[in-house]
Amino acid sequence: MLTAIIVLAAAGLALVLALATQIGVALIQRAFPPQGRMVDVAGARLHVVELGPRDAAGPPVVMLHGASSNLRAMQPLGERIARTRRVILIDRPGHGWSPREHVADSTPEVQGRMIVEALTRIGVDRAIVVAHSWAGALALRIALDHPERVAGLVLLAPVAYPWRGGAGRYNDVISTPLIGPLLAHTITLPLGYLVANSGASGVFAPQPMPDDFVRDSATLLLLRPREFIANARDLVSLKAAVVEQAPRYAEIRAPLSIISGDVDKTVTTGIHSRLLAATVPQAKLIVLPGVGHMVQYAASDLVVSEIEAMVCKLVLSIATKGKNAPANL
Repeated sequence: MLTAIIVLAAAGLALVLALATQIGVALIQRAFPPQGRMVDVAGARLHVVELGPRDAAGPPVVMLHGASSNLRAMQPLGERIARTRRVILIDRPGHGWSPREHVADSTPEVQGRMIVEALTRIGVDRAIVVAHSWAGALALRIALDHPERVAGLVLLAPVAYPWRGGAGRYNDVISTPLIGPLLAHTITLPLGYLVANSGASGVFAPQPMPDDFVRDSATLLLLRPREFIANARDLVSLKAAVVEQAPRYAEIRAPLSIISGDVDKTVTTGIHSRLLAATVPQAKLIVLPGVGHMVQYAASDLVVSEIEAMVCKLVLSIATKGKNAPANL
């Protein structure tokens, strides 16, 4: 009898939490609607926001967000670059307003293919790819698999190599069948809402988090069950992905700038950025003293100047080649 009462009580609580989650999802999506357009690619639809003049000189700048976020986390940086350049912000598959159809869409290889196809559909042949954190591995994969599409890389606190340990026990649980979706559709949103500010501020440490970051970056979109599961699968599958692709980094010929903080507790600079800079032929490494993981916020002026310098260098290189070309070309 007691067991039956406990089971009924647990089922009732789960039902209440599931209902609260559905209401919460509706409210969050109403508060943070899509800003751009949907681009159809093989196996997915990607949410894309375009900023700046389409006829700007030089290659467009494509910005890719990291884990536990969406394109709005890169938007303040994108808006600065867009004063003079064409900028494309993309919600990675499963994040923000880009749905995810398949479990395999969690890998940099598959996401890279989708992003390249989306760029083709909006008329972008070559671009400078700016990527943060998890998306560092994605940008590197694009440069490996589609080198003709990458004019340059600017990586911000990038993941590039395997690390000790895993992706966190909770991500492992959320990634498992049955139990993961059950948790995601019941306790994740209510619990996540309570810890959203403290969790986000931890990623900024030791720098303070901007006062309105959680709101302005639409961080709460992460708490929707389908995105929370997609994010967990991204994190759980990443280590194997970088193990597979890291031996190829010396093949990358595009110019590469890496900007990282020396006290980054999320993605350790010594494991990722320093080794990457020593491996890729045209790599430049900037390590910022006393800076954590969110370098695009902590040193936004420097990041903007590095992107602009790369664009200008590429424009000059193209102009020089044109002047030196034979007259009949």
